[in-house]
Amino acid sequence: MNRRDLLKNSAALGFASALPTFAASKLFASAGAGQPGKDQPLARTNPLTPPAKGSIPVAFPISDGAEVIDFGGPWEVFAGVVKPGTINESAFHVYTVAESLKPITATGGMKIVPDYTFETAPAPKVIVIPAQGGANKAMIDWIRMSSKNTDVTMSVCTGAFVLARTGLLSGKSATTFHEAFDTFARLYPNIKLIRGARFVEDGNLASSGGLTSGMDLALRVVERYFGRELTEKLAFQLEYQGKGWMDANSNEVYAKYENPKPSGTGPLCPVCSMEADRSISSTYKGKTYYFCMQPHKVTFDESPEEFVIA
Repeated sequence: MNRRDLLKNSAALGFASALPTFAASKLFASAGAGQPGKDQPLARTNPLTPPAKGSIPVAFPISDGAEVIDFGGPWEVFAGVVKPGTINESAFHVYTVAESLKPITATGGMKIVPDYTFETAPAPKVIVIPAQGGANKAMIDWIRMSSKNTDVTMSVCTGAFVLARTGLLSGKSATTFHEAFDTFARLYPNIKLIRGARFVEDGNLASSGGLTSGMDLALRVVERYFGRELTEKLAFQLEYQGKGWMDANSNEVYAKYENPKPSGTGPLCPVCSMEADRSISSTYKGKTYYFCMQPHKVTFDESPEEFVIA
């Protein structure tokens, strides 16, 4: 039996519900318990309706440089949900989608063969956009088109830059990885950047802070579909003790974060503002730009005007 099957079987058998009441109350207490407005389940005021039949399709658009924890964490959250009233039927159908079925190389050298292309993927009700270096026009167009019919299109970490490039966030609120705050604000002044938020929701769009914040936003989406009790049990089974999914403002430690000055004196990558490698470059309107990685050069070359501030 693999770990995902164990989680599903545990949920079906109700192991978490067998906990003593006093223990469960401590384990599942909201981080804001007792504070007005903070101890009420967010899903009660912003629910989503699961389908009467079948599972909820969750698409993960990926490309080279995709950050593993950004999509791996939410993937496990969604994949671990058993549809209420069933023994082991998955509530969510999770799948990867890319421009082609050619393997992509994620962070750490992980090789992933996408499940679908943008042309063949099932229509998603949830989209999870991780940080990645190879998001191209095909991906941007697919996200923009597919989001017309999603319940939630969510970004994780600097996946917010990918979502911003669709234009869907224009005039709306969002957050991103704390080290990318300044770059995001500079590139997208028409988006209200919320610093210090674990996640931000605006209509059917949502964005989370860096890395592990994606798990909290995924848990929040599960809560909106299936309620707090099921989500608390899921978090317990995953041994996830973070409470950020219950409180969108729980990243306050980053609210006043200031990017440290670069350690070197070299150029910065126009895509992510990290120190660039002078061996990776492109020229645009007579000026040379350097990049931290090859996928960022590819992204820049496709739409340089998105990354150059006049």
